[in-house]
Amino acid sequence: MVHFGMRLRQLMFVLPNLFTVTSIFCGFYAMILCAGSARPEQLYQAALAIFFAIFFDGFDGRVARLTKTQSQFGVELDSLADVISFGVAPAILVYKWALSPLGLGGILICFAYTACGALRLARFNVIARRSAHGGGARFFVGLPIPLAAGVLISVVIAHHSTQGEPLGSWAHLPVAVGLGLLSLLMVSNFRYRTFKDIHPSTATLIAFGMICAAGMLIAKLSHPAYVLVAYFSLYLLLGLFESAIAAARRLLVDRFSPAGGDHNRVGIESEESGEIEQEDFL
Repeated sequence: MVHFGMRLRQLMFVLPNLFTVTSIFCGFYAMILCAGSARPEQLYQAALAIFFAIFFDGFDGRVARLTKTQSQFGVELDSLADVISFGVAPAILVYKWALSPLGLGGILICFAYTACGALRLARFNVIARRSAHGGGARFFVGLPIPLAAGVLISVVIAHHSTQGEPLGSWAHLPVAVGLGLLSLLMVSNFRYRTFKDIHPSTATLIAFGMICAAGMLIAKLSHPAYVLVAYFSLYLLLGLFESAIAAARRLLVDRFSPAGGDHNRVGIESEESGEIEQEDFL
């Protein structure tokens, strides 16, 4: 009986890592689809594969906490998976989809996205080791790389679903600028919510209902594919808005509370810098 319990424990330890490895497979499959002279249909399928990678990545940490099998091995494997599935794969996808006509410039922009994603994950791992906080963290520092990839693949999916043809030459520069902005947001100090402090309540249900209603309205008025673009963009803008509010608070404290400004500022900064969490964002 004890032997059976030990084997069951070992199987439970493998379970969250299976989600992570499946995320790696989805990213690898996306890169295979982008290889060579990829057709628009293949790029669309690659975007869908990365979307499924986001799905599996969102559950590995939760499964680990549910089965009480969190480990440093899982954290490191998750970071490596994120570099592949949300750093390299989306960069290759966007290069094939929009930036290949820019030549070396397109290669460098896509590489910058991958490099910034890797830097963000490395910074996260260092901060996570130094943090004494547990699993109740409220904010990420910098845009999470799965969300950055989500913004990219949502645009690719929406374009293919509504246009069904290669991207026009007019869009190369806007895509390059957008990719550069996502790269900077990943290595920035902007705070993005983990939503792990949210519990079922009337206000939560109302907010969830409003988000669903907004998605249905967008799907009805335009196209269902734009719903993904709206949701990922909303999360991106929410982090910018909340970070701007926090910066304004610090300025007000410094300006109007000269006597207690330093004390209050330390309190605000400790609240913001300490709230970090494992790189699973759902």
